[in-house]
Amino acid sequence: MNKYIEVNYLGLKDYQEIWDLQESLFRNILQIKSKNKKDNLELVTPNYLLFVEHLHVYTLGKSGHIENLLISEEKLKALNATFYKINRGGDITYHGPGQIVGYPILDLENFFTDIHKYMRLLEEMIILTLAEYNVRAERSKGETGVWLDVGTPFARKICAMGVRASRWVTMHGFALNVNTDLGYFDHMIPCGIKGKAVTSLNVELGKAMVDMEEVKMKLLKNFLFLFEAEIKEKTEA
Repeated sequence: MNKYIEVNYLGLKDYQEIWDLQESLFRNILQIKSKNKKDNLELVTPNYLLFVEHLHVYTLGKSGHIENLLISEEKLKALNATFYKINRGGDITYHGPGQIVGYPILDLENFFTDIHKYMRLLEEMIILTLAEYNVRAERSKGETGVWLDVGTPFARKICAMGVRASRWVTMHGFALNVNTDLGYFDHMIPCGIKGKAVTSLNVELGKAMVDMEEVKMKLLKNFLFLFEAEIKEKTEA
């Protein structure tokens, strides 16, 4: 089993460009696995973790409802935002500057074959990271992602998650609001859940800005710890 993770820091990128990259890496792992099975080989499958910020974009998962996007195509253009229907689970979400998006593209056969465990570990990574900022985050029963003040009238979501998996290979991932402009969430029903607010780390800390690179390093540290993985780092502009 290969527990090395190649980490890529991709900066601020258009959603389509990174979706195409994910698909390429995802297909490559599946092709290696197919060749192993067909030719009785034991070729190593790679694992990746992509960190990125996106230009303003709304994405709708395969089980989502378009009515959860509350604005017209014209309004999207006015906001300099784009919209995509994509092949992850979950409903609608927003990505934009100030938000850390992480895409683990893993062959889970290198780690464990349990999608439920995979999702819970991603949530735990976020919970552990926020705890380092003295922010108490938790899960909300029946609702994927990471929340604050669950079970109170002040419940609010700080991290959304949605993944795709095929033959134990994953893509898509998590979106943690750090310095995010929360006004963009007013144009959607976040994750299709009515009556729930969203928040960001800088709002919770009462700061104008939180160091994004520091948050990424904490996320990576906790990811490696939880997945018992090692880093094989690659940095791209």
